[in-house]
Amino acid sequence: MNKTIRRIMRYATPYRKYLLLTVVLSFIGVSLSLLVPIFIGKAVDLAVPLTVPLSTNTRIDLAAILQVVIELSVVVVVSALFQWLQGLCINRLTFGTVKDLRSDLEAKLQTMPISYIDGNARGDLIARVVPDIEILSDGLLQGFAQLFSGLVTIVGTLAFMLTINIKIALLVVVLTPLSFVVAAQITKASHNAFVWQSELRGELSGLTEELVGGVNVVKAFAYEDRAIGRFEEINRKLGAAGQKATFFSSMSNPSTRFVNGLIYAAVGTFGALGAIGAMPWIGVMSVGNLASFLAYANQYTKPFNEISGVIAELQNALSCAQRVFDVMDALSEPAEDAQPAGEVRGEIAFEDVSFSYSKDKPLIRGFSMKAKPGQRIAIVGPTGCGKSTIINLLLRFYEIGSGRITIDGVSTRDMTRDDLRRHFGMVLQETWIFTGTVADNIAYGKPDATREEIEAAAREAHAHSFIKRLPDGYDTVISDTSGLSQGQKQLLCIARIMLTNPPMLILDEATSSIDLRTEHRIQRAFQKLMEGKTSFIIAHRLSTIRSADLILVMRDGNIIEQGTHDQLLRRGGFYAELYRSQAV
Repeated sequence: MNKTIRRIMRYATPYRKYLLLTVVLSFIGVSLSLLVPIFIGKAVDLAVPLTVPLSTNTRIDLAAILQVVIELSVVVVVSALFQWLQGLCINRLTFGTVKDLRSDLEAKLQTMPISYIDGNARGDLIARVVPDIEILSDGLLQGFAQLFSGLVTIVGTLAFMLTINIKIALLVVVLTPLSFVVAAQITKASHNAFVWQSELRGELSGLTEELVGGVNVVKAFAYEDRAIGRFEEINRKLGAAGQKATFFSSMSNPSTRFVNGLIYAAVGTFGALGAIGAMPWIGVMSVGNLASFLAYANQYTKPFNEISGVIAELQNALSCAQRVFDVMDALSEPAEDAQPAGEVRGEIAFEDVSFSYSKDKPLIRGFSMKAKPGQRIAIVGPTGCGKSTIINLLLRFYEIGSGRITIDGVSTRDMTRDDLRRHFGMVLQETWIFTGTVADNIAYGKPDATREEIEAAAREAHAHSFIKRLPDGYDTVISDTSGLSQGQKQLLCIARIMLTNPPMLILDEATSSIDLRTEHRIQRAFQKLMEGKTSFIIAHRLSTIRSADLILVMRDGNIIEQGTHDQLLRRGGFYAELYRSQAV
């Protein structure tokens, strides 16, 4: 917990001027508020003279009381102003700190290896970026507010109580640790409950994202009841964790209030006995001094009540902060000091490459192949044989276990990842459309493209006609849920590559969501696009790769056959068997 707090404070360092202003304003504002009991005591002594009971000749100085009331009002207004300014500084401090933390977390996610993203639920990662940091923000806001004003209040009220009656003040100091003991025990119990609650919240977010994202599959397999059952099971655990955390945290404030109430009662009893002279060893106190002392005693215990009241928020915030820092502490992609490769011809070679996603399950062993500049390399094989893995290794989404991958004779490990990937254009089976205009989506890889270039790319991808039918044409705002068909989204993704015109291409089932007529048109566009470019084509429909310069047939991570379409058919091996099965 202490380590987490220290890391949060490091993020607050750039906003230390607001931290300093908060301390100063808090000191001034609270100090002024501590003068209020002094004025109250003066007014009480003016209204209740030492001659008790009052005689008929006793006169109360109303003018003096009015002067005290005016002074009291000025102090209250000025104190409120300083405390308002303190709250403003706390807001700047808190939200600035949280903004930087969220930015760093997002930047961290962009540097995470694909293996980390694939190994964690997307909904859980989203929960750490948005709701967890929001909870951290709320906890910090309350924590800072209570910390600064509370410390000044405790020190100030104690000083004033010592000046009024040192013996009763020492009694308050001796009894105060009871509040700490009670709060500490409850805090320890609630912390674990809040950690459990945060973990379950992330798990529930992950499941929700999974079920909503695959709602068509859920309904197609009549999985609704089981989905509800899985959700309710986690939701039940989350409810139990929340109930436990809330129970312990809600016990904190009443418990400390009870202890502080006992302290207040003790002060009132001993002070009253002293005021009437029943306990001479306490010292004589006027009624006004007793009123001031009781007010200070109440103010002295109030910060303990307030701090214990926000223990729930603080514990929840710290558990969420720990989840955020867990991501920040995960390994990023290794740092690079490689130089940009410049322009490339597109000669690609795999030299005895081995790789596995888990150490006990080897996938690719001793994989070697060579693609000459401008060649079209098709990769085919059954599901799970390693086709997409080859692409992941080529783009360094995953690092190879052994061997070497080179481009124009230069190892990809000697290139920066950004430079390596800049030379590739990739169209995947799964489309990705972000919220923005059609033109922005096409220009994703070339944001400075002109409208003419964007429209030319769309025409080459055979997307221009359906784009013009949209309400605002290329300025239509679309998203992944905007009603475009899967085929239309795929055409936009293909147009992106047409626009960037990279020297090497990767087409991973790029036309799988397009009807046969459009596919033939796209294939002609790809033929033009692939001229002079080294291209890797992953396809299940073998009819789409008949013109490839080289076909690699994979099984269990190894190349078992390679050659042209006609050569492989004449060989009558595994490829010929696959082709005949699709031709039936």
